[in-house]
Amino acid sequence: MSIAPQLLRGPSLMAEILLSEAEKAFIHHGDDLRCDGRTRLDYRPIILETGLVSNASGSSRLRLANSDVLVGVKVELASPLSEKPLEGRLEFFVDCSANATPEFEGRGGEDLANEICRFLQMSYMSGDTINLSELSVLAGQQCWVLYVDILILECGGNLYDTVSLAVKSALYTTQIPSIKVATMDGDQPELELSEDPYDTKRLNTQNVPCLVTLMKIGNHYLVDPTPEEECCSSSGVVVAVSGSKKITAVRKIGSGSLHPESLVSMLKTASEVGAVVNKILMKKLLEEETAGKTQKVGFMR
Repeated sequence: MSIAPQLLRGPSLMAEILLSEAEKAFIHHGDDLRCDGRTRLDYRPIILETGLVSNASGSSRLRLANSDVLVGVKVELASPLSEKPLEGRLEFFVDCSANATPEFEGRGGEDLANEICRFLQMSYMSGDTINLSELSVLAGQQCWVLYVDILILECGGNLYDTVSLAVKSALYTTQIPSIKVATMDGDQPELELSEDPYDTKRLNTQNVPCLVTLMKIGNHYLVDPTPEEECCSSSGVVVAVSGSKKITAVRKIGSGSLHPESLVSMLKTASEVGAVVNKILMKKLLEEETAGKTQKVGFMR
C-alpha cells in the first residue's frame, strides 16, 4: 500500500491539505477517537471576547481552535421594508481576510463569504429566533437596522459554527439607543435620541440560532471538523438550531450523497448538540457580563 501523501480538497473550504494514506485511514476508521483526542461530538477549545470594538454598538471575537472571527454590529435608523412595515431588520456582511488562507488572496474568498452570508440570513428568517418588531420605531416609517459585519481572520476548519457563535455573542452585547417621538411638526414626527449613553436597550438573543456542522466520514458523522477531516468527507450538513432546539435552516455541503436515514439522524444530533452549545454560550456571556469590565488593552480596545 502506498503511503505517499496526497493533496485533498474539503467540501466546504478551498484549501488543499496534504494527508498520507495512514492519516486518511485513521480519520475514516478511528471509531469514536479522533486525531486530536476528541470524540465525534466534541468541540475544540473556544476563546471568546466581547466589547472589543469601541466604535461599534456590539462586537465579539471568537477563536475556535485555529479559526478566528471578528464581528462588529452597527445600529442605524432606516425605513422598514414595505412587506414588513412593523419590523426592523438584520443585514449580514462577510469578508474573508486575504491572510486567513492563501486561497482567499484576490477574490478567492468571495464565494465562501456569500454562502455564509446567505445561510445566516436564512437562519434568522424564522420569527422564533429574534423579535424584529422590537426594532420598530415608527410603524411603516422608521426602524432600527442592525448591520452585522463579519471578518474571517483565520481559517482552521468549521467556519460556519465559528461565525454563528461570534455573531450571537456580538448581538448579545449590542446596545440600541433609546428613542422617543417628540412633538409633531406638521405631519412629520420628530425623533429624539436620548442623550444618556447608558440609556439603551438590548435584544433578547436567547433563541438566536447557532450553526452546527456535521460531516459524514465513512459510516459515521462528527461535529466541529478539522481541515483534515473536512478533506476526508464528501458530504455533510450545516444546521441552524435555536435555543429552543428548533431547526430554522439546513444546508447540505459537499458533492456526495446522504442516505435519508443518515440525514434524519444527523438532524436529530445537530438539534441536541446545538441546544447544548446555545446553553453554554448564553451562560458564559452572562458570566462575563456579571463579572464586570476588565482592563481594556490592545489596539482594538
